[in-house]
Amino acid sequence: MMRAAEIIRAKRDGRAITEAEIQAFVRGLVDGSWSEGQAAALAMAIVWRGMTRAECVALTQAMTHSGQVLDWRDARLPGPVLDKHSTGGVGDKVSLPLAAIVAACGGVVPMISGRGLGHTGGTLDKLEALPGYTVNPPRTQLLAALGAAGCAIVGAGADLAPADKRLYAIRDVTATVESVPLITASILGKKLAAGLQGLVLDVKVGNGAFLSGLDEAQALARNLVDVACGAGLPTQALITDMNQPLGRTAGNALEVAESIALLTGARAGAPEPPEPRLLELTLALAAQLLHLGGLDASVAAARARAEAALASGAAAERFARMVAALGGPADVLADARLPVAPVVRPVPALRAGHIARIDTRALGLAVVALGGGRARPGDAVDPRVGFSGLRPLGSALAAGEPLLTVHAASAADAEAAARAVQAAITLAEAAPPPTPVVVGRVEAAAPPASA
Repeated sequence: MMRAAEIIRAKRDGRAITEAEIQAFVRGLVDGSWSEGQAAALAMAIVWRGMTRAECVALTQAMTHSGQVLDWRDARLPGPVLDKHSTGGVGDKVSLPLAAIVAACGGVVPMISGRGLGHTGGTLDKLEALPGYTVNPPRTQLLAALGAAGCAIVGAGADLAPADKRLYAIRDVTATVESVPLITASILGKKLAAGLQGLVLDVKVGNGAFLSGLDEAQALARNLVDVACGAGLPTQALITDMNQPLGRTAGNALEVAESIALLTGARAGAPEPPEPRLLELTLALAAQLLHLGGLDASVAAARARAEAALASGAAAERFARMVAALGGPADVLADARLPVAPVVRPVPALRAGHIARIDTRALGLAVVALGGGRARPGDAVDPRVGFSGLRPLGSALAAGEPLLTVHAASAADAEAAARAVQAAITLAEAAPPPTPVVVGRVEAAAPPASA
């Protein structure tokens, strides 16, 4: 039996630990033979010493096989099994329309999603704003949803990558979250266990992302893509801007409503067309995923098909089928039955000017303070609260014109949020230069040339 202390010592001293040692560590997380102190010590050693690519692949694969690994071969699904993962941002509701678009184009999307973390929103929290929606369905209901809609956005469940659940809880309280190898194994362990045939990653960068620097985001994207491909999962990543919220809303029910509006209104002549950056990122990720899954010969052809699925209403219909199959409103496109906050107030600009900078992380934390996220694990989330009417960088405002609208549970909460918003949004005489929402792309590294 391998002693935990010897494995910790090896990594502490800078030695690459073996695949067998990594497997012993992961088994210890699951069966409890490694204490929290020992797991934290190894996590800190990894933060300081890093991991080789081979170590990172071995850790990811061990996390994957620490619990159930889904196998869809007997399910007779009608297309390739595909998924998308975002590293988290403010107003990022892309998963909701994207899953429906990919399903309408022939993919099958059993999307394993998570809850809000820190200042960022969680896809499961958003969908639970829909009355009755089940994020942890039994396998029979999951398969029925995939059969009816081609997509099902659900949680990981207790049996999927259980080692990651324990290690993440330890990392969260021991300042060992920001480690590229540990982030990689955490994300990909669950995705590989989901039995995918293709994965696209949305790696956020900017003041509303966990990684604010482009070099850091590129390093994480490269590691994620290389490790996933090394583990046998075809993967690509887009690096995307999070120096401003994505879309016009931030907050769970509000983001679901905006997602439905995108699905039903992405056509010429709609009363309010989708927010351009949200639409562009949704289509860009969908195109990459359809091409990666072999459903289209080129990214351009995949993009055209995704646009057609939106314009025809096919994607909206898939979303409606998914929600109904997972227990939500029977006709979510006509009546989503989303809860509404009792206090809705505009936040005025204190001066005239252009929006020159947005502290996106501060806006995310303001949503959490309203009750739309968790200050501590286990906190209840209020799906009603958040912001609507968010304006992009460069917008011109007169004094007193709304910066956005606050949705709150009380007048006091609304007032506190208004002060936070006014502090987070900087107005200036000149507008900043526009920046694209997609700032980079990372594909699988080419194999070395033969001698």
